[in-house]
Amino acid sequence: MALNVVLVEPEIPQNTGNIVRTCAATGTNLYLIKPLGFSLNDKYLKRAGLDYWKSVNIKIYDNFSQLLDENKGKLFYYCSTKAPNCYCDVRYTNNCFLVFGKETAGLPEQLLLDNYSQCIRIPMKDDIRSLNLSNSVAIILYEALRQLQFDGLRKTGALNYKKQ
Repeated sequence: MALNVVLVEPEIPQNTGNIVRTCAATGTNLYLIKPLGFSLNDKYLKRAGLDYWKSVNIKIYDNFSQLLDENKGKLFYYCSTKAPNCYCDVRYTNNCFLVFGKETAGLPEQLLLDNYSQCIRIPMKDDIRSLNLSNSVAIILYEALRQLQFDGLRKTGALNYKKQ
C-alpha cells in the first residue's frame, strides 16, 4: 500500500522538510515538481526533514505533465482552497495522488478547472486565506490513510515505563 504526495513548485524549504518527515512516517511517496524555491542542499530543508530523507521515495520532475504522463489512469486529487469538495467526503484509493500547490499561489487555476470534480479542500473560516502547506498535507494524507485502515502502519505504541 502506498499513497503519493505531489508538491507543485514548493517554495519554503522547512515545509518540504516537514512533509518529507510525514512521508517517511507513513510510507508515502513524494513527488516534487520544478521549479523548486530552494536547493535540495538547503540547510533548512535538511534540518526540517532530519534524518528521514533516506526513508522516503522522492522523485523530481521538470513539470507536472511528466508526472501525469507517467501515471495515466491513476486517481489524482487536487488540494485547493477553491475546491468544491471537502477532503473527508471523497473515497481515497491505494496509490492515489494528493496534489498540492506552492505556498504563495496554490495550484494553477486552469489545472483546477480541468479537474474540478477531483478538487478537495479543508474547511476553514471565510476570513482565513489558507493553512500551512505541511499541515494541509498531514491533514489530508492522514484522512486517506484512515480510510485505508492505516494499512502497513503500526497503530499501537508501548511505554517503557518501569514501576519503582
